[in-house]
Amino acid sequence: MRLVGAAEMRAIDRAAIDGLGIPSLELMERAGRAAADAARALAGPGGRFAVVCGGGNNGGDGWVVARLLVGSGRAVRVVSLVDAARLTPDARAERARAEAAGVVAEPGDAPLEAGPGDVVVDAIFGTGLSRAPEGAFAGAIARIDEARRAGARVLAVDVPSGLSADTGRPLGEACVRADRTVTFAFQKRGLVLHPGPAYAGEVSVADIGIPPEAASHVPAEAELLLEDEARALVPPRDPEAHKGDAGRVLVIAGSPGKTGAAHLALTGALRGGAGLVTLAARAEVLPMALAGRPEAMSAALPGAGPLDAADLGPLLEAASAADALVIGPGIPRGDGTGALLLELLARAGVPAVLDADALNAVAGQAERLAATGVPLLLTPHPGEMARLCGCSTAEVQRDRLGLAARQARAWDATVVLKGARTVVADPAGPPAVIPTGNPGLATGGTGDVLAGLCGALLAGGLAPGAAGRAGAWIHGRAGDLAARRLGQRGLLAGDLGAAIGEVWAEWRR
Repeated sequence: MRLVGAAEMRAIDRAAIDGLGIPSLELMERAGRAAADAARALAGPGGRFAVVCGGGNNGGDGWVVARLLVGSGRAVRVVSLVDAARLTPDARAERARAEAAGVVAEPGDAPLEAGPGDVVVDAIFGTGLSRAPEGAFAGAIARIDEARRAGARVLAVDVPSGLSADTGRPLGEACVRADRTVTFAFQKRGLVLHPGPAYAGEVSVADIGIPPEAASHVPAEAELLLEDEARALVPPRDPEAHKGDAGRVLVIAGSPGKTGAAHLALTGALRGGAGLVTLAARAEVLPMALAGRPEAMSAALPGAGPLDAADLGPLLEAASAADALVIGPGIPRGDGTGALLLELLARAGVPAVLDADALNAVAGQAERLAATGVPLLLTPHPGEMARLCGCSTAEVQRDRLGLAARQARAWDATVVLKGARTVVADPAGPPAVIPTGNPGLATGGTGDVLAGLCGALLAGGLAPGAAGRAGAWIHGRAGDLAARRLGQRGLLAGDLGAAIGEVWAEWRR
């Protein structure tokens, strides 16, 4: 499902209005009607309405809402933050229609006087806001918040005022918290990316009559991966398939004190549907890592200590029978580990998942990843992404979609940027936001399971982009199923293996 940002939505509007001749007032009328219907649904019996209007077209939508509510016999007050002479032409026209229908504008500092059963409609700013609200606008947002604390419900028109439609982050201290948001034509990125959902409340997308042709003229910049789309990425297994057809995964993982990381990566690969899974690790790691996993095989790496150039031969031998590699969970890392891994990738020539300490090992030389010439899938958390990019974690979190997309192109790799609303970006095409998952997954080892799962999908023949998307969606859904039984606080990474099986059962895969 397409996700749009502010500039993208403006371009689609322009394509509909200028290119296809759809009157802008007609679009505003439809938007206002959808918002008015939502406001009625939020109100209690006999509830009153306060509509707070800004000066742009979002405010024009608010004037349509007020007119329609008054026309249906409801008690409505409009607080206008901008004089009529300063409104956009469409908003001015809708204000005139509303006043002709009996709607009275009150000054911008008027109290809202709303409580239980009442609804406050936030029509201050739309998708185009790019800086923190100030002055009267910030004051109005504060009064909306006061009304909500007093028991009123809040409906945001298109996007909660003060929230970035692009990043889902408040642009300043003043930001509306809505109980419901009605957004128009397309879902907005900022209503999906955290912390946006906490400000938007329940979100519905209203069709206001923008034809698909208008959107087709504007390149898509992001998408939300829905279940049907994720399921379609993983075909049913052939009735005559044998274990070789299901894919062979070599997992390079584990070190003293981190044997669990290897065990969990094996679990992800096995539950992900791989036909054969082998663990390559130092001999001392194998007994603990393989405990309880009789389905997995092993290849002992001679020597001790960090992985380095001396391990290239044994790893290439183990990789020669693999369809995909999973490298990184808990590996012993030293100064030579990054160079070893880059050489291994180039010479093994099979698709690979890089996770955890593999990512840390190549940090500082990530620009060499593209030169390996193999299909790559990287699964960093924000801290690992920051080390790979040479920036701060805060910078990663400020623009998760944009950064993942840029680096996927730079590294010629699929990037699965983990976190609240995981982002999966390919070297080509729009990045996808994954809607599954919950805070219970913020516990040690869940990323190791994801790496193994993605490796199994790669080994089964999926391209890195499809494996990353399907793997992240399934992993999040498994976390949701496990949390339903155990609670978010009780969820362990080890619970995900069986839960992945439940997802396959849901999908009949």
